[in-house]
Amino acid sequence: MANRLAFQIGWRFLRTRTSNGFVSFISLSSVVGITLGVAVLILVLSAMNGFERELRERLLAVVPHGELIAVEGAIHDWPALVADATSEPGVAAAAPFVLLDGLLQRGDVMKPVALRGVLPRLEREVSSAAEYMSEEAWQSLAEEGDQLVLGEALAESLQVAVGDRVSMLLPSANASPLSAPRNVVLTVSGLFDLGGEIDRTVAFVNLGFASKVAGLEGEVSGVRLKVDDLFEAPQLVRNVGFRQAQYLMLSDWTRTQGHLYSDIQLVRMLTYLVLILVVAVASFNIICSLVMSVRDKQAEIAILRTMGMSRSGILTAFMVQGAMTGGFGCLLGASIGSLMALKLSDIMAGLESLFGVSFLSGDVYFIDFLPSELILSDVVAVSVLAFVVTLIATWYPAWQASRLQPAQAL
Repeated sequence: MANRLAFQIGWRFLRTRTSNGFVSFISLSSVVGITLGVAVLILVLSAMNGFERELRERLLAVVPHGELIAVEGAIHDWPALVADATSEPGVAAAAPFVLLDGLLQRGDVMKPVALRGVLPRLEREVSSAAEYMSEEAWQSLAEEGDQLVLGEALAESLQVAVGDRVSMLLPSANASPLSAPRNVVLTVSGLFDLGGEIDRTVAFVNLGFASKVAGLEGEVSGVRLKVDDLFEAPQLVRNVGFRQAQYLMLSDWTRTQGHLYSDIQLVRMLTYLVLILVVAVASFNIICSLVMSVRDKQAEIAILRTMGMSRSGILTAFMVQGAMTGGFGCLLGASIGSLMALKLSDIMAGLESLFGVSFLSGDVYFIDFLPSELILSDVVAVSVLAFVVTLIATWYPAWQASRLQPAQAL
């Protein structure tokens, strides 16, 4: 009964218009501060979740999880290496590739590109590249010819379309610095669109054609691995590589793209730190408003104490007042932040269209749009953390109210 009375009095104190308007202003500003802090943190976390999702499902679906690359010459018996790799527990699939670095030329425009020779039948098992191009473009890579599939951004910069022919300048086969580069003419058979840096730096050709151009005589540069657990990729690549008799260079996604994942996790950690600081500032406003409310309601406190209400009841009543203020701010911030997070990509696209700017450039980042993924656990964690901070902030002024002497106040 005493606790119920304390909750009712705390609710009444919250609803009652105080005689000091400044107290109401401080209380309102604390609610606004908590609301903004919670909403902004949910937005940032949703953006980080979106970047992590795109890194996992878009970039790492195309970028190799792991690679075994011949240090000298080529891999002589790649079917045996593929079979050995897929026998390793945790390795989902393996596929051969030939890698050529050169310059694509169309007229006076030249662009650097990593030309990857693939075998579509096996490449589909280790890469999602086929999902970002037409089926006709992907099937053209199965024919041993000069068919080339390149990114839409690269095609736009070279001003080429499907059916056009482009030249590719490759280093001389004898690797002499005085040798003239080789010129290979390719036919654009399709385009792909990942929406990021890969569109401008990677192109695909048939494995057999790339092997001939590289002078490997039907052999391959390396074998690409796809693993079940991304974070086990370094160990799985070592397990497979150390069993081989041939000298191989071992590489995995943590070396090529690991900095992106580390940056995302760092921003996530800093975001939580910012939340605590923002909510702490708002909590100081709650402390100020409750301290002023205690001074404003000294007579009411004294009357309640005279009528037999305990000190713990007074403390509970003022903690309820502060907790409801903080809880309302957390609830409002979670609602606003969740609604904006669900539409964050559309909002940013609208702002880019309105102001004619690009917030994320595909030349710099692995995607050219702002992704967002709202996770319920993040909303709950942020709201609970903010509420706990505000609840702690209400204790001191409530404790001061409970220590007020009735006779002195009256």
